[in-house]
Amino acid sequence: MDTYVNKINTPSTHQPTQISESTSTQPFTGKVFLVTGSESGIGRETARELARQGAAVMLNGLRPDRLLETHRLFAEEGLLVDTCVADVTNWDDCQRLVDTTMLAFGRLDGLITNASVSMRAYFNDLDIDVFRTVCDSNIYGTVYPLKAALPYLKASRGSVTFISSVSALNGLPSGSAYCAGKAAVSNLAHTLRLEWHDTGMHIGVVHIGFTRNDPDKRVFDAGGQPVPIAHRPPNLQMTQPQVAQRIARHIRQRRQITVLTGTGRLNAFMSRYFPHLADRILLWSMRRWPRMYE
Repeated sequence: MDTYVNKINTPSTHQPTQISESTSTQPFTGKVFLVTGSESGIGRETARELARQGAAVMLNGLRPDRLLETHRLFAEEGLLVDTCVADVTNWDDCQRLVDTTMLAFGRLDGLITNASVSMRAYFNDLDIDVFRTVCDSNIYGTVYPLKAALPYLKASRGSVTFISSVSALNGLPSGSAYCAGKAAVSNLAHTLRLEWHDTGMHIGVVHIGFTRNDPDKRVFDAGGQPVPIAHRPPNLQMTQPQVAQRIARHIRQRRQITVLTGTGRLNAFMSRYFPHLADRILLWSMRRWPRMYE
């Protein structure tokens, strides 16, 4: 395993893979994407969907064994991917991640900032270091990869997609740090869209709703210990491949904002036009289904 860790942490010296732009009618043929947090979960399925639609994809994560297994599965499908272990909250790691992508594929057309951590605890009980860790993963875990990749994305007039959450639209009890981080990312996207309006770049946000996560997915409790995610009604959840397909469509159409799930879209509508009623409904749901918030 040590050999593999060194391999996927160190930019290779081989010539970039030649990316064809004309041999397929797939929508992302000839494009290169970097998907952070793509060793598992939604990030993994997004990377798979982009690769199935013709893209070359750089996979990223923190767990070498999980990243190796994802790479193996994709290679068996004939998908063009490479891997790099990197912590997206570390600036030097992000520079190395982008350098590795350029060495592997020679260009960069899209960035999906998916990597982040979440939590489930009421603010009164939440350790301040946990709050900071969650915010760092969502905010700097978006800012650092984007800043490192920016010269190449500008050159390709590429696409940037921030993975946010419907909870960023009006907040969610027991998710204060996560909601704050995702709301910051959403507003960052709006700001950058204004600043870069004449660059030809695409800046978008996808607000993820309830999703069927990996069984081993964990979030932080009040003291920073990993615990299972809160209960979610199965009938309200999208599958990970469904989410990935919607993210790919969002990128193809260069949309500014996409809100997923019917519940998510209803939440967005109610929060915008009937905020007081939306709060009353949320408070009622806390009493009716406390397992969703505890």
